[in-house]
Amino acid sequence: MKRAGVLLLAAVPVIAAGAYFVVPDDSADSAGAPAAASAAGPARGDAKDRAEKEREADDALIADLPPGLAAPAKKELAQQLVSSAENSTTQWRTAYGSIEDVGDGDGYTAGIIGFCTGTHDLLALVERYTEAHPDNGLATYLPALREVDGSDSHEGLDPGFTAAWKAEAEVPAFREAQEEERDRVYFEPAVRLAKLDGLGTLGQFVYYDAMVFHGPDTDPEGFYGLREQAMARAKTPGQGGSEKQYLDTFLKLRVQAMRDKRPGIDTSRVDTAQRRFLTAGNMRLATPLVWEMYGDTYRVP
Repeated sequence: MKRAGVLLLAAVPVIAAGAYFVVPDDSADSAGAPAAASAAGPARGDAKDRAEKEREADDALIADLPPGLAAPAKKELAQQLVSSAENSTTQWRTAYGSIEDVGDGDGYTAGIIGFCTGTHDLLALVERYTEAHPDNGLATYLPALREVDGSDSHEGLDPGFTAAWKAEAEVPAFREAQEEERDRVYFEPAVRLAKLDGLGTLGQFVYYDAMVFHGPDTDPEGFYGLREQAMARAKTPGQGGSEKQYLDTFLKLRVQAMRDKRPGIDTSRVDTAQRRFLTAGNMRLATPLVWEMYGDTYRVP
């Protein structure tokens, strides 16, 4: 997985600053939060705090909304779409044991969602897994994982870590742990926030894929930073804006961030997948679905 930086918010499965765009105005006033779509934009680091203040109202609102991307069939589709970008296959369950250094500066990339030794999420996964299963085959690498967190170093990991990962990936409990961490850090916060922004199933996937790739960071190239930039340029549907216009703005910002981070990067996960769905007006992410990724064509009937 190619992300913009260390996962600053990964330890707390909350969302940023969306509730008061779709709940009554007095909720926003009681939260004492500034409007996130102001020209200057709020301090990015305040996003999580504002969301915490509105969480109970958010929960009640989301409970009354359609499941969207969280519906089982759509969630499966989302994993297939992401896997086509991360692992060049829609068979995402074949990737539990995948691990390699792809040379992107994030160290080893591993598992179903591309957990990285350099971006904290792989460390968090192994720590949480070890709490429940202390005698697992990855536990002895925890000191080394803490040391290399935030870097591309393999110090303390070679030569045995990749073999240990592959072996542990044969254990059902570790496969389950990977799925739980994917949902906790990426899927659930992204879908939740997209719903609060008034986005439909496609928009929820746009947020999810951006969360996966850019990480839940508040810096300009992280997911939360990109969202706040998009809201400074276009209203979300929850603010009364056009869903297609807002998503178009978000995707443009995202592609630019990808290119700024790594000039020459292939942006087909946006250009010939998400943007194709948006142009077609497939806001429900209805199947059958056809998209291209790195020159290969994928289909879901």
